[in-house]
Amino acid sequence: MNKLNMNHVAAIILGGGQGTRLFPLTKTRSKPAVPLGGKYRLVDIPVSNCINSGIKKIFVITQFNSESLNRSVYETYKFDHFSHGYIRILAAEQSMESKEWLQGTADAIRKNIKHVAADMNVEYFLILSGDQLYRMDYDQIIIRHQESQADVTIALTVVDKEKAPEFGLARVDDTGDIQAFIEKPKDPSLIETYYIPPSVKESEGLDANKDYVLANMGIYVFSKAYLCSLMENTDEHDFGKHIIPSLLGKKKLTGFFHNAYWEDIGTIRAFYEANLDLTSTSPHFSLFDIEQPIYAQPLFLPPSRLEQCNINNSLISEGCIAHNVTINGSVIGVRSIINEGSTINKSIIMGADFYEKRATEKRERIPMGIGKNCIIERAIIDKNACIGNNVHIINQKSVDNLIGNGYWIRDGVVVIEKGAVIPDGTAI
Repeated sequence: MNKLNMNHVAAIILGGGQGTRLFPLTKTRSKPAVPLGGKYRLVDIPVSNCINSGIKKIFVITQFNSESLNRSVYETYKFDHFSHGYIRILAAEQSMESKEWLQGTADAIRKNIKHVAADMNVEYFLILSGDQLYRMDYDQIIIRHQESQADVTIALTVVDKEKAPEFGLARVDDTGDIQAFIEKPKDPSLIETYYIPPSVKESEGLDANKDYVLANMGIYVFSKAYLCSLMENTDEHDFGKHIIPSLLGKKKLTGFFHNAYWEDIGTIRAFYEANLDLTSTSPHFSLFDIEQPIYAQPLFLPPSRLEQCNINNSLISEGCIAHNVTINGSVIGVRSIINEGSTINKSIIMGADFYEKRATEKRERIPMGIGKNCIIERAIIDKNACIGNNVHIINQKSVDNLIGNGYWIRDGVVVIEKGAVIPDGTAI
C-alpha cells in the first residue's frame, strides 16, 4: 500500500482517566504519566507511535492529576516551526457551555472538538488511549478506513476468552465489517457468541483448541466532518459503552486487525508483568527497535555507576549508583540508589526525580533509594521512596490485597508509594 499523507491526520490521545485500578501508582499522577521501563512514561508509547507513523499533529487531553503528564509532554516533544507539526495539551476546562468535568472518552472529544477541529488541513482524526503498550503503523488503519469507506474504523485484537469481560467485544463478517458489539460482558453464554470461528483461527495461526474473542483496543478513526457532526448530535459520554453500540445497523463500522503484541496496562498485575517482560531475552515489546524507537524526555544524566554488582536479565537506566548488590530480572529506573548487600529480584524500582544531597555525617533520616542489606522481591517501588536498612519487601504472607503504612498490596504485588518512608528493619 502507498504511504498516506499524514499531514491530513491528527491524533487525539485520551489521557484524562483517573486510573483507579493502577492505584497507588496513580495517587499523585494520571495513568498515562506512570513510569514505564525505567525511563519512559505510558504516554510515550502512543506519541512515539504517532511520530514513527508520520503523524505530527497531536492533541493530549488531560484532566485527573494532570500536572506531571502536562510537564512531561511539554518537556519531551518539540516540533520545529518548519515541520507543520505540534503537540498540544488540552486540559479539562469549564466553559459557558459546560461547567462539568470530562465524563468519558466521547465527552472528552465533544468538549474539545472546537480546539481539535480548528486545523483546516486535517481530514481524519485518530483517537488513541494513553495507557497501552504496543507498536502500530497508524497509516495502515487510516488506509483501511479510506478503502472500506467506513464511518468509523475500530482497531481490534485477539485476546483469550478469559480476558473477555475486561474489554469491549466485536463480531465481524467476512469483509471485516462489525456486525455486533458489546462492552465488557460478564455472561459466559453471551461471550460465547463472540468467539472467533474456527476458519478465522486457522487463517490467523491461532490454537484450534482455545477460544478467542476480538477485543476493542480503544483506537478509532473518524473523518473530521463525521466526528464533528456526531459530537454535535449526541450527548453520550463514552465511545465503547454508548457511541459504538448506538451506531450499529445505522452506520458502517469496520474493524482493523492488529496482529502484533498489545497490552492494556489497566491493573497493577498487568503493569508489573509488562515491565518485567521487557527484561527477558525475547521480550514481546522490544525497547531496542531502532526503526520504531520509543522516545522519552531527555534527562542529560550521567552513566550509571555499578561497583561489584551481580546483575542478570535486567534493565538499568541512566544515573544509577549501586555497590555490591544483586539484581535479577528487574527494571531499575533513573537515579536509583541501591546500597551494598541488597538484593532486588523481579521488581520494578522506579528511581527518583532528583538527586538528594548525600549526608556525610551521622545518618539523621532515611535517604532516598534502597538501603543496605535489603531484600526486595516481586515488588514495585515508586519514585522518591526512602527504604531503610535491612528491609524485607517479599509479601511473606502471600497476601493478595492489603493497605499498609506507605504501601499497598494489590494483585499480590507490593507497591511502595511515591515518596514513602519505610523504616529500618521493616518486613512486609
